[in-house]
Amino acid sequence: MKHYFLVAKDIGDLTAILCGKLEDSQAKADMTVRTAILEARCLLGDRKLYDELMTRFDKEIVQGTASDFVAAKLAEREERHRRAGQSRYLVEPNVKDGKGGLRDLHTLYWIAKYVYRVREREQLIDRGVYDPREYRRFRRCGDFLWAVRAHMHFLAGRAEERLSFDLQRDIAVRLGYTAHPGLREVERFMKHYFLVSRMMARFRPRTRPTLSESDDFVVDYNRINVVDENVFKHDPVNLIRIFHLAQKYNLALHPDAMHLATRSLKLIGQALRDDAEANRLFVEILTSKNDAETVLRRMNELGVLGRFIPAFGRIVAMMQFNMYHHYTVDEHLLRCIGILSDIDAGRSDDTKFVNELMRTMQPRHRDILYVALFLHDIAKGRIEDHSVAGARVARNLCPRLGFSAAETELVAWLIEVHLLMSSVAQSRDLSDRVTIENFSNVMQSVERMKLLAILTAADIKAVGPGVWNSWKAQLIRTLYYESEPVLTGGFSEVNRAQRVAAAQAEFRAELPDWSTAERDAYVGLHYPAYWLKVDLPHQLAHARFLRSAAQAAKSVATTVSFPAARGVTELTVLAPDHPWLLSTIAGACAVAGANIVDAQIFTTTDGRALDTIAVSREFEHDDDEARRAARITETIEKALSGALRLPEVVAKRAANKARLRVFALEPTVTINNSWSSRYTMVEVTGLDRPGLLFELTATLSKLNLNIASAHVATFGERAVDVFYITDLFGAKITSATRHAAIKRALIALLSPSREAPPKSAISTPAKTAAE
Repeated sequence: MKHYFLVAKDIGDLTAILCGKLEDSQAKADMTVRTAILEARCLLGDRKLYDELMTRFDKEIVQGTASDFVAAKLAEREERHRRAGQSRYLVEPNVKDGKGGLRDLHTLYWIAKYVYRVREREQLIDRGVYDPREYRRFRRCGDFLWAVRAHMHFLAGRAEERLSFDLQRDIAVRLGYTAHPGLREVERFMKHYFLVSRMMARFRPRTRPTLSESDDFVVDYNRINVVDENVFKHDPVNLIRIFHLAQKYNLALHPDAMHLATRSLKLIGQALRDDAEANRLFVEILTSKNDAETVLRRMNELGVLGRFIPAFGRIVAMMQFNMYHHYTVDEHLLRCIGILSDIDAGRSDDTKFVNELMRTMQPRHRDILYVALFLHDIAKGRIEDHSVAGARVARNLCPRLGFSAAETELVAWLIEVHLLMSSVAQSRDLSDRVTIENFSNVMQSVERMKLLAILTAADIKAVGPGVWNSWKAQLIRTLYYESEPVLTGGFSEVNRAQRVAAAQAEFRAELPDWSTAERDAYVGLHYPAYWLKVDLPHQLAHARFLRSAAQAAKSVATTVSFPAARGVTELTVLAPDHPWLLSTIAGACAVAGANIVDAQIFTTTDGRALDTIAVSREFEHDDDEARRAARITETIEKALSGALRLPEVVAKRAANKARLRVFALEPTVTINNSWSSRYTMVEVTGLDRPGLLFELTATLSKLNLNIASAHVATFGERAVDVFYITDLFGAKITSATRHAAIKRALIALLSPSREAPPKSAISTPAKTAAE
């Protein structure tokens, strides 16, 4: 019946047009109906009647309404992009409605067809909208997107528009892509997809306004344009200069200038790359306070950036087949520059600590920081470690950009260690003296540590929404201040005792309704490390939670929160501390179907544990998620009371998440006695799955090991868990035999053979830090 009414409606509407009753025609008011008629084809029937329909539609509906139609279609496009995600570089793109997808191609065609009043797209060549080469590229892009979409529908067995991880590899194989050194077949396929998507930005109908005269460029309605088609040929530096001028004077690029730039890319050769003026202009674009991210993105979309910096060209449209990174490598680097600009200008509210570091670093190091951030992932997709290869790229490129030997070496060093601060902050015990000394030995100076802290914050924040949060900011800050006295020979701008006292004073000031005795008693419950690692909002939430538990005389209590910035559900558990506590909490979460992505674990001075566990959300609305969280906390309390036998229940529930089955990750276990003076450190990296933390902690406990602290992190599908352990007598594990037994047990637990992934799974190299 639905289809009948739609057909009846369309027939009635066309009848109204043919009968001259335009006031009854929905085409007059509904742009969707206009678009449908615009796409009409004469398949069968009276050709004369069809021609009359199209002639009258053009004369009575289209004529004089081009601006209304264009405005409506652009508004539709903006709303569609908002729903599908504003970036064309999302690693799981919407092929139909996403930015750079099929619907963008259709919209471009509909607008051109409506404005120039043609029936066939080939007529747009005669009207000068596109030249034959551009039109052929237009058709190839459309054919590729249609092929991808068709394969998606065949594989899914339904109208699936999102090119998800579990479809990408199968489509890559179907389309004939093969692996190359450093790039898997799925990554080569997705690189091609993003290049096609980027091509959409170049397809813009040209206009031919009358332009005022100038040497090389003119301004036309707030857009910069070229005076003639020889501007780039007679001076190739103009291919960089046009972006510099557009940035300096806040001008958009004219479509004619963009068309000419893409046709002139062959002029960007070694001579231009070595030109001092071109390199000076590029560095000014990169380090400008005037929206460098947008200008660089336009350079990238037109192909100029990848030609001028060939190493950047290698990572254009390159995706990484994992769940951690939200964007392609080139888009991530450009977003890093935008975030650094916000930090530089003090606009970034969630990076206040590094905002202050930016203001106190040496002025010349500002340019070095921008260049290092722009290059830090530029060697992704190579066989060797991208940090080492990226440092080598910097050593070759920076002299060309005008940097001295010492400045070049500083850029290379920042790239080579760009993962270190994130790794240490999130997976090491920051109260351990050996951890701080080892980190400080690599830093060498406070100034270098400042630069790395700023770079680390921008890098993490640019990974995707919700990845940077107050907890990670606090860890970076703590690591910085713990290391500063070591680097300054004992002097620190803010020493440890002062920072603890300042945090406690700030905490006391936020609880005016508590008595002095009550505040003093609560402050005494926490060790100094707590006040340095936990931010103020969480400190206050913990205080009210512990007070409520005490008033209710509860020895075991739970509470939940839903921090919007993180996109997770936080479960806070208060219970008497014992060796199996973390394992029990992790097992209860697994039973309830909750996947742990982060954990903060603290012990109070009266022998209780205060653990905050972050689990992935399942529901968009807090009310729905609150009901789920209540079930999880109820399961935790049952497990802690002994009412739930975890091993049997977890065994029944432990199945890989379907979304993770397309990944395979070679597990690694590292045992190190040099990173702590009191504990043996065990770092475990493997494919995440529900119940993994429970199984890891239970395995360590069965080996008669005591877990002093745990540092839990998840990077997409990759879990990186670090445990500080001792034997049952509180001593380090020094026996090589015991090391081998621990490693053997954990590898067996993580081994793919234990629960083999499907044949289509992709092997992902193991890493131990946020990239």
